[in-house]
Amino acid sequence: MTRSAQERHHAARLAILLALFSALGPFTVDTFFPSMRTISVRFGVSVWQTQQLLTAYMLPYACMSLVHGSLSDALGRRRVILVALALYVLASIGCTAAPSFAVLLTCRFLQGLVGGAGQIVGRAIVRDRYSGAEAQRMMSIISMIFAAGPALAPIVGGWLQVALGWRSVFGFMALYGLALAWAGYFYLPETHLPSQRTRLHIVPILRSTAQVMSHVEFLRLALASGLCFVALHIYLGTSPAIVLDHWHLGITQFYVLTIPIIGGFMIGAWLSGRFAGTHRARWQASAGFLILLVMTVLMLLLQGLLYTPPIYLQQLDLFAMAFGLQLMYPIVTLKILDLFPQSRGAAASAQSFISLILGALAMGLFAPLLVESMLHIAWAAFGVGVLAWLLWRQSAAHRQRAIVLQPPG
Repeated sequence: MTRSAQERHHAARLAILLALFSALGPFTVDTFFPSMRTISVRFGVSVWQTQQLLTAYMLPYACMSLVHGSLSDALGRRRVILVALALYVLASIGCTAAPSFAVLLTCRFLQGLVGGAGQIVGRAIVRDRYSGAEAQRMMSIISMIFAAGPALAPIVGGWLQVALGWRSVFGFMALYGLALAWAGYFYLPETHLPSQRTRLHIVPILRSTAQVMSHVEFLRLALASGLCFVALHIYLGTSPAIVLDHWHLGITQFYVLTIPIIGGFMIGAWLSGRFAGTHRARWQASAGFLILLVMTVLMLLLQGLLYTPPIYLQQLDLFAMAFGLQLMYPIVTLKILDLFPQSRGAAASAQSFISLILGALAMGLFAPLLVESMLHIAWAAFGVGVLAWLLWRQSAAHRQRAIVLQPPG
């Protein structure tokens, strides 16, 4: 095997590993959706209380996202991922064996503490190894593989629920985490050398995080991309109501909702990779934001004008929303990381923190208020889509002013 062939092989293997690490956190969010009503009956709690299994996971997931990247800046990327995976397996086993709802809630909290490490540290690994068009291509490959995780999760969860019951869903999470830990131990390289690491003290970590979080351009970009995810994940967060109540499908038919989203994610990510290194990359992020915004408007019109809009039209809309999101996301993420070349782990953490806090609020607190009507869901997605577009336009205008004002030479 030639040197270039070896490099391509290693890059492909790294992309697959990072995508699987990244998918673990969102997969853990979505897999148990088909089991939510069974869990509610099993422990004698309300549907709203069961929905808090999302909140219990996503709030620590969001808060720890501020820590994982900075820890990897200090301790190395590989060590942080492997320790997080080991703790994730233990927490998943706890969920599987939970004798009460309180124990299940506690173990979900523990899952959330470590579930996002691979996603956050993985972005820093990409930027450690690659730059420019290569980095964009790698991010796009990861996005293509990663996209299948959150959308396939409720399909897997539905079949496990029917075949083996709700505990098997969490048992599957434990096996997934164990397989990733094995693969990471043997194949994940260390990309952040000891000479490049920061001190492991709380003050430098807080200072680095504060520097990132107080950067105006970072806030615009992170909020814009985070709100785009919320616009789409409102539909995933309310998927039990959409699939079972509004579309009148069965517990193993979550694929009707998620397959279009998978397709949009993967085609958008593939096209983003094709654009890497070309002039098209300059406008693809704007195109992605605009597509997502237009699709939220169309979904709103569908739900408002038609009493029972055809499912296939709603599927096409969700496909296009996911496509637009993946067009813009690799570009925005790389722009965020490039704002802080010496603290990429902290930047990745802060970006994830904002996205996850928004997601936790949307899926854990607001989603239960929207499930009675598809029109309510569509209005919520439209509202956050508009906010994302306005923030992106403000960011683009700021960059344009900076170019105009930059002195020559």
